[in-house]
Amino acid sequence: MATKNAEAHAAVAKTYEWGFSSDIEQDFAPKGLSEDTVRYISAKKNEPQWMLDWRLKAFALWQTLEAPDWAKLNVPPIDYQDAYYYAEPKAKPKLGSLDEVDPEILRVYEKLGIPIAEQKMLAGVDDGETPQRRVAVDAVFDSVSVATTFRKELEAAGVIFRSISEAIREYPDLVRKWLGKVVPQRDNYFATLNSAVFSDGTFVYIPEGVRCPMELSTYFRINAENTGQFERTLIVADKGSYVSYLEGCTAPMRDENQLHAAVVELVVLDDAEIKYSTVQNWYPGDENGVGGIYNFVTKRALCQGRNSKVSWTQVETGSAITWKYPSCVLAGDGSVGEFYSVAVTNNRQQADTGTKMIHLGKNTKSTIVSKGISAGRSDNTYRGLVRVAPTAENVRNFTQCDSLLLSDQCGAHTVPYIEVKNPSAQIEHEATTSKISEDQLFYAMSRGLDAEAAVALIVNGFAREVLQQLPMEFAVEAQKLLGISLEGSVG
Repeated sequence: MATKNAEAHAAVAKTYEWGFSSDIEQDFAPKGLSEDTVRYISAKKNEPQWMLDWRLKAFALWQTLEAPDWAKLNVPPIDYQDAYYYAEPKAKPKLGSLDEVDPEILRVYEKLGIPIAEQKMLAGVDDGETPQRRVAVDAVFDSVSVATTFRKELEAAGVIFRSISEAIREYPDLVRKWLGKVVPQRDNYFATLNSAVFSDGTFVYIPEGVRCPMELSTYFRINAENTGQFERTLIVADKGSYVSYLEGCTAPMRDENQLHAAVVELVVLDDAEIKYSTVQNWYPGDENGVGGIYNFVTKRALCQGRNSKVSWTQVETGSAITWKYPSCVLAGDGSVGEFYSVAVTNNRQQADTGTKMIHLGKNTKSTIVSKGISAGRSDNTYRGLVRVAPTAENVRNFTQCDSLLLSDQCGAHTVPYIEVKNPSAQIEHEATTSKISEDQLFYAMSRGLDAEAAVALIVNGFAREVLQQLPMEFAVEAQKLLGISLEGSVG
């Protein structure tokens, strides 16, 4: 069995280059989940009493809930007492030179592709020589934010870009005003768990009338064994503001499954806009379905203001099981919600993803473009809800769900829910399911491409409507990931 697992890992390692683990000395909370665990995390974060009370309320509620089973997923039982809920690198003194940084930490940054200028910042080096870049980064390793970059430049524009732990201490009134208002503590089983044990994540506030001078980015890395990651992200765009936010993630290759249960809350006021882009690249497990991340995430935007707008764009290529529905509550008159998604499953991966567009305000508009790509023996489900309230006049929605099958043993499923309670609404829904034809492959291969390159070309064309919504750097990376994720799916 050990030899078989080693061979499987070697095969997956060819395609999942981010699967290394790093031997970094860390502190852990005691294993298991109890009220003491919640108090431990809160104490580690030096939180005010109101935050501890908020967590304890969520934990008490979570104990009364049962894990949901309605998704088209086969989720093995999760032992919530057999995991660590907090892990952080041991504290280091402030560093003055790159030469003083733990070489193992530098190796992590380098292998993950973080540029050397950002390595200095993320490692705590202050040498005054780091050049400016267009993307500010918050790197979250296991349960802690290592650092956030370009704070001074952002603060000069009035932008708050902090780990959420710092924001709770430094801007308690602002955080308390919005935390849990979009995704309440009792929203669902995993959001409730997150509310009790979330350890870090990102807080962003864009003041009125400000266009954020650079893109903001958070990179999530699970490194420690037998841990879960439960970050929480809260972004508030005040009136007339704009921000583009990027999100990426990776994890080591292990035979054991690890849980990632995050919550993202977006608040958008009058005439403001948030563009939120994700490339999800958690370890997907090996070709036999051993290992991989359970990715159970709640993401929701509240378009509270008039003429507010949120665009969700995501490329899902990783994790053993993905369960997420980035959604928009279109409360403000004239508000707009957009959802562009590519979900790729291969080998034994399972995905139940989609979105919800809740139309409450007048003259609201939503667009949904979902591309599902299934290979191997995987299952890929799109699940979407479009709901129009009785008071929501002149609503417009367009939904397009396309599925592409690359094998005879995979599955693609579309589960749309449409609830319209105002006759003035215009709702359009279209869906297709197709396979790559022999003619398409023959044509591409007659131009000198091998079979896998031909499939990658066809898949990228299939997904182009989503990829073109990504920022340039993410679009290039996403195109590569699509090809890598489907390696071995031909033949």
